[in-house]
Amino acid sequence: MRRLFVTTALPYANGKFHIGHIMEYIQADIWVRFQRMQGNLVHFVCADDAHGAPIMIAAEKAGITPQEFVANISSGRKPYLDGFHISFDNWHSTDGAENHALAKQIYLQLQAAGLIEVREIEQFFDPEKGMFLPDRFIKGECPSCGAKDQYGDSCESCGAVYSPTEVKNPYSALSGSTPILKKSDHYFFKLSDPRCVSFLSEWTQGLSADGRTRLQPEVLNKIKEWFVTDESGKSGLGDWDISRDAPYFGIEIPNAPGKYFYVWLDAPIGYLASLKNYLDKEEIQQSVPGAVAFESFLADPSVEQYHFIGKDITYFHTLFWPAMLHFSGRKTPSSIFVHGFITVSGEKMSKSRGTGIDPLKYLSLGMNPEWLRYYLAAKLSARVEDVDFNPQDFMLRVNSDLVGKYINIASRAANFIHKQFNAQLGHVMPNGEQLLQQLQAAAPSISRLYEEREFAKALRDIMALADQVNEFVDQNKPWELAKKEDAIVELHAVCTTCLEAFRYLSIYLKPVLPALCAQVETFLKCPPLVFADVNTRLGAGHVINDYKHLIQRVDEKMLDKLFELPETLESKPTPMEKSQKSKPASAQVAPSQQPIEGEENLPSPGGEPIASTIGIEEFSKIDLRIAQIISCETVEGSTKLLRLMLDVGEGRTRQVFSGIASVYKPEDLVGKLTVMVANLAPRKMKFGVSEGMVLAASQADEKSEPGIYILHPWNGAKPGMRIH
Repeated sequence: MRRLFVTTALPYANGKFHIGHIMEYIQADIWVRFQRMQGNLVHFVCADDAHGAPIMIAAEKAGITPQEFVANISSGRKPYLDGFHISFDNWHSTDGAENHALAKQIYLQLQAAGLIEVREIEQFFDPEKGMFLPDRFIKGECPSCGAKDQYGDSCESCGAVYSPTEVKNPYSALSGSTPILKKSDHYFFKLSDPRCVSFLSEWTQGLSADGRTRLQPEVLNKIKEWFVTDESGKSGLGDWDISRDAPYFGIEIPNAPGKYFYVWLDAPIGYLASLKNYLDKEEIQQSVPGAVAFESFLADPSVEQYHFIGKDITYFHTLFWPAMLHFSGRKTPSSIFVHGFITVSGEKMSKSRGTGIDPLKYLSLGMNPEWLRYYLAAKLSARVEDVDFNPQDFMLRVNSDLVGKYINIASRAANFIHKQFNAQLGHVMPNGEQLLQQLQAAAPSISRLYEEREFAKALRDIMALADQVNEFVDQNKPWELAKKEDAIVELHAVCTTCLEAFRYLSIYLKPVLPALCAQVETFLKCPPLVFADVNTRLGAGHVINDYKHLIQRVDEKMLDKLFELPETLESKPTPMEKSQKSKPASAQVAPSQQPIEGEENLPSPGGEPIASTIGIEEFSKIDLRIAQIISCETVEGSTKLLRLMLDVGEGRTRQVFSGIASVYKPEDLVGKLTVMVANLAPRKMKFGVSEGMVLAASQADEKSEPGIYILHPWNGAKPGMRIH
């Protein structure tokens, strides 16, 4: 039995969980459930990251204490964790007594090792608030491009990175006052010390307990950049400022009045504190086989320690954290598992564009949490790759794999067992033995893929096995056997084989689908499934329960509601447009454009009258831009629409749906330039969110003169140029 200590990154306690949190928790939970099904002891813990200036300031604005603010946030965690079947053993807070004690202890041990140094630094101070300002609470003009209202560490306009003291005309984001430069003693962890550099050089390149590299290849490549030395031979690893001045919500530094640990020092120590909080509970020692006291558990050389984190916090977890542990006399992590971000239809999440996923909204709509668990698992690998949530792909994959392949096996066999064989299984069909042996033989490979966090590959292999079982069903056609009086024995054997195979598939899917497989266990009347069960059978004479449908298909209407934009973001007709629509066509012409006497019978250009006159101010509100068509494809389920991905010079692409499929082939448009309305409000459509409008010309009466003509600028125009 392996003994494992597993954590996910601590969420900052200033807001609700977003879908990125849920993706990380699901990934770790699948791995933990697999380990438990292997018979290993796993302590899976997490905590709220409770300290820091942002929380202190947010609490002050809310008129409550930081502790009350964090408690309010923490009280809302349970619906998310329970809702998506996340199996943490313990959820704690970095403001807990255990973390205060451990942080101070580790600091004093690092200090005794000669790795803490005090230096005088100069930083901005808000005289009205009476506090030193964190970088993100300093604003001013960018020193590079002059853009106003930029943060004190980077410019959102030009992308420049700088120190707060370089900002021009700085002001405090808290009080609006002009900050002053003030000196203060700060405490530094000497990561540049030759001992740290030597240790980290070896640790990052080392192997984990199972003989694999401790860090992923992509992480190792990134780390090499941080170890680059300058001409003098000095390491690129910089010393770490671990202190902040009062007022600050955090843990006081021993023997340093008015000084607090920077939140990033005590946050990872929260992993240990949550474990200690869990193991110090007397009922845990009595109820969890193999559980021992905190100190004994961590001191055991066989204990493995793993952290699941996002790629944005790699630096802290692969350098500072192992160095803190090692030089305070503690074990270092066996491995750090880094993952990418989650995107929606290829774009970063954005509530304003309708591309965000609210986890609680997902649950409140009645959407099955295991749809999401399965879909994310089907895309997760051991690499540091972003995972894309595509609504159409989500629906098709879940409906095809879970309902059409997996559950279909049980539904096609169970009713025959109940109606004709008194709910008892029989003997496996002779040619079914080979099928079951193939399923059993896949166990080592599937186990290895789960162990290596190659969930997408594991599910692909499992679904390939499900395809084989469905082929077996199609070949033997139990629905036809049931019509033949002399095929009763064969029918019993075919259906028994199917349910034995269904149980094997359930074993393999249980880490991903724990709630669904709990229903399967009830249906099959079998003990909780573990991986060792692939070596057993339910057997002839085994009685099963009535079959009840186990999982529903994804309803497209639910997806529409999930991505439904708030009313304020929907494209709405203006009051002028409403009034124009309410009048007869002849009344929709502005007075200045009424027909001149004698010209009433002249044809309307393009089959419709010129629109009402507007001023230059109104026209200037429409932002027309040159756009390049990066990709183009047909839209499944629509005969009119094409899905265009457009480059408007923003450093990202925009998705636009256009009703031009009747006249343009996708391959004819790729690479072409066109014109689009760039500031049109995002519009939620059945097939996704459209982020603009491509300009095209057509006759008003397309029946009399069919044709749609996309605007195409002359050569020399570039994506992003504005039409004036």
